Amino acid sequence: MRIMEVIGTVTLSRWHESLTGARWRIAVPLSREGLRDRSRGRGEPVVVYDELSPDNGSLIGVTEGTEGAAAFYPEQKPVDAYNAAIFDKLDL
Repeated sequence: MRIMEVIGTVTLSRWHESLTGARWRIAVPLSREGLRDRSRGRGEPVVVYDELSPDNGSLIGVTEGTEGAAAFYPEQKPVDAYNAAIFDKLDL
């Protein structure tokens, strides 16, 4: 799981019916330096499947790849990154 900051929302005009009811969020992964100072230590943006509805600027825990899709087992969804948590507070 990686900690990321939500920076926006993706708007779709069409989607796979198995994805109805969720949102697609744009998030950037944060390194340890980025967690201390969010103006630095940021990776490339990632599109994340989200059912928890964090606000822009929120820190979220994202699982990716096979682990990201495992949250839906036994259903199959075309997901590569899944928002598994919203963090209220982080102590470094």
